[in-house]
Amino acid sequence: MAVRPHGDLDLPFAEQIEFLRRKLDLPTRRWDDIRTSANDRYFIVAGAQKADLLADLHEAALKAERDGTTLETFRKDFRRIVEERGWHGWTGEGTEAGFNWRTRVIYETNLRTSYAAGRYAQLTDPELLARRPYWKYVHADGVLRPRPQHQAWNGLVLRHDHPFWKTNYPPNGWGCGCTVIAVRAPGDDDKTEPPPGWDKLDAKTGEPPGIDRGWGYAPGASVADELRKIVAEKAAKLPAPLAKELIADGLKSLAFADWYAHPGRGTAWPLARIPDQDARTMGAQDGITVANISSETMEKQKLPGKHPELSAAEYAHAQTVVDNHTNKHQDSPSSMIYVREETSGEAGGHVLVVKATATGKALWITSFRRLPRNEAERDSEIRRLLKKGKK
Repeated sequence: MAVRPHGDLDLPFAEQIEFLRRKLDLPTRRWDDIRTSANDRYFIVAGAQKADLLADLHEAALKAERDGTTLETFRKDFRRIVEERGWHGWTGEGTEAGFNWRTRVIYETNLRTSYAAGRYAQLTDPELLARRPYWKYVHADGVLRPRPQHQAWNGLVLRHDHPFWKTNYPPNGWGCGCTVIAVRAPGDDDKTEPPPGWDKLDAKTGEPPGIDRGWGYAPGASVADELRKIVAEKAAKLPAPLAKELIADGLKSLAFADWYAHPGRGTAWPLARIPDQDARTMGAQDGITVANISSETMEKQKLPGKHPELSAAEYAHAQTVVDNHTNKHQDSPSSMIYVREETSGEAGGHVLVVKATATGKALWITSFRRLPRNEAERDSEIRRLLKKGKK
C-alpha cells in the first residue's frame, strides 16, 4: 500500500489517480522550468528530456499511485528505466545516497501533489461545499523537522473561497505532509484568521512565508479555467442531448465550484442548452443555443438582496427548468422566462431568465432564482410573471 501524505496507509482514490494520469509529459532541464499551477498539466522529472524516458517514468509513477506500490518498488522501476533508456548525468546519480534521495523526491512529490489535487476535487464538489463550506488546515504529525509556519496554521478554519487557500493549500513545500479537511463551521478552539503577514511575499522564494519556492499554489485548482473553456467550446457544437450531458458534467465539477466562488472578470460558464425554436424566437443566430452566465451576473446573484441562497450545486437545475418548465413567457422580443414549480427541497421551484444579445451572437442568463416554497407566495409570484410576460 502507498503511504498517504499524512502518514496513514491506504489505497489511492479515483480523483488522485486521474490527476496524475491526465498529465502531459514535458521535457525539462531543471525542476523549476515550470512553476506552480503549470504542474497541474505536466509530468516532469528534472533533467529528463527524451519522450520515451519520460513516458516510462510517468508510467512508473502512475503504477505506484494506481497499485499502491512502495517506494522500494518504485526504486526498482526507476533503476531499470534509466538503465534501459541510457539516462546519465541526472542529479543523485553515482552514489546510493544520491539515488535514494532522488527517487524519494520523485515518488513522494507525485504522491503528495496528486493526493492533494484529488482531495481538492473532492472538497470542491458542490454538494459537499453546500454541507461543509469551511476548510481546516491540518499539520502532519510525526514530522522530524516541522516548519514553524505550518505548525502555526494547524487548526486554522476558513471558508473554502478564502484567498489563503489559493497559495497555502498544502502541500506547501518539499516533504510537506499537511492536509485539509472539510468542516461545517469553525469550532470553539479553532483559529479563524491567518497569521498577520501571511500573504506578504518572501524576497528569496517569491512565495508567502512558510512556502517553498514553486509551491505557492493549490494542486488541481487551475484545471477550472481549462474545463470551463472546453465545455463552452464543445457544447456549442454538439447535438442537444450531448450538449446537455456535457454542460451537466461541467456544473457538477470542482471547476465550476471554483469558478462559482471566484468567477474571473470577463469570463462565463455554460448553464443551459436552449431549444432551437426558443433561441430563434429570441433572435439568436443559427447555431447559438447555449446560454451562459457571465462572471458579472454571477457576482450579482450572490449579493445580499439578490439570490445568495443558491449554492453552486443548485445551478445544475437550470437545464431542468428549461426542459420541464411549467410556464414559459416571452418577456420581450429578445428574452424568455422559464418557470418550473416544484415543492421538493428548500424551494418551490425556480425561475430562469434568458436573453439574446442585440446581434444574436450569444444567449445570456440574466437571472436564476428560487420560487417561494409557500404556495400563496409562489402563486403570487407566478401571476406577476404571467402578467409581465403579456406586456
